[in-house]
Amino acid sequence: MKNTHFDADLIVVGGGAAGFFAAITAAENNPNLKIIIIEQGNEVLGKVKISGGGRCNVTHACFDVKELIKFYPRGQKELQSVFYKFNCEHTIQWFNEKGIDLKTENDGRVFPTSNTSKTIIDCFLQQIHLHQIQIIKQAKVTNIDFEQDFKVHFNNQILIAKKLLIATGSSNTIWQLLQQKGHSIISPVPSLFTFNIKSEIIRGLEGVSFSSVSVRLLDSTIQSEGALLITHSGLSGPAILKLSAFAARILQERNYSSSIEINWINTSLDETLQILKNTKENQSKKIASNFSPFLLPNRFWLRVLEFTGIATNKLVADFSKNDLQNLAQTLTKSMLKVHSKNTNKDEFVTAGGIDLKEVNFKTMESKLIPNLYFAGEILDIDAVTGGFNFQAAWATGFVAGTSI
Repeated sequence: MKNTHFDADLIVVGGGAAGFFAAITAAENNPNLKIIIIEQGNEVLGKVKISGGGRCNVTHACFDVKELIKFYPRGQKELQSVFYKFNCEHTIQWFNEKGIDLKTENDGRVFPTSNTSKTIIDCFLQQIHLHQIQIIKQAKVTNIDFEQDFKVHFNNQILIAKKLLIATGSSNTIWQLLQQKGHSIISPVPSLFTFNIKSEIIRGLEGVSFSSVSVRLLDSTIQSEGALLITHSGLSGPAILKLSAFAARILQERNYSSSIEINWINTSLDETLQILKNTKENQSKKIASNFSPFLLPNRFWLRVLEFTGIATNKLVADFSKNDLQNLAQTLTKSMLKVHSKNTNKDEFVTAGGIDLKEVNFKTMESKLIPNLYFAGEILDIDAVTGGFNFQAAWATGFVAGTSI
């Protein structure tokens, strides 16, 4: 029987965050492995370069695995075992060991102290050079033969390897190849997007922000909390992005036309009404425009008064029971119609990918095809904004690389 000539021990398809991390981890664990990364673009680590406004939000300072998985609309159960092997603390330690200083910002996001993604890219390229990992760019994969070994076809060439790791993110071509070999693909839909809204309560208030609101998608059980920003086209900010991620499939089914209920002060209706009553007694000599017990932006408070039909020069002492009820209702249960979605420029995330039931998360190996591994967004895993998508990329890459 003729011996197969292997070009590599491991071929990694996809030169992004997960692919690089898996390749480097495999090399660290076994320096004798011959590893080749193939990338269809002109450059590697494209998302790393542009993420976080070019600063690269590498992870989040969430060090409790059970809390960490809550930031993943899809993949929570599967990622738990992965994060026990490689979590946010391990990520910070890994970069520190490579000489990269990181800083944690007030919202928990972790960035390189240099404030540039070039630091992270240079770190990865140094590791690639150190471990003599070969990179082939502009290599568009057209076919993969899944036999006892793997034959990867690209640019009229064929590479043969004993093991194959696919980390191509949302690649329809690769998904179709995997489907042909029996893998199930959960159809991709956008995640992490902002809302187009034309509501009177936010008209002309572009730039007004809120530190903590609660947003609920009507006719569903999905809600989120966090900061919110009024934009020229509607609403954005962490609370909206999180809601869009957790409701990605529902919103797609509704053709991105739905309604949301916003609690602008993240306080219950009853408690809000009681605060208004108490403040009315203590600030009875004030006029309405100066009466805002919830530290709301003044432009928004004036709009709330207009919205509820209360004159700005009305004495607080003259607020009727109905006035207080209307204020409480508007502040805690504003209903806004969502007309469509907008792309969030800092994130390019989709929900969808390889069905998680077909992957062994102890190793990241396919349950259907031996020696085939997956990492990153090719899987039906996605997260909210804040460094969590990269954390999943590093962690799945680490587990795959260690297993390989």
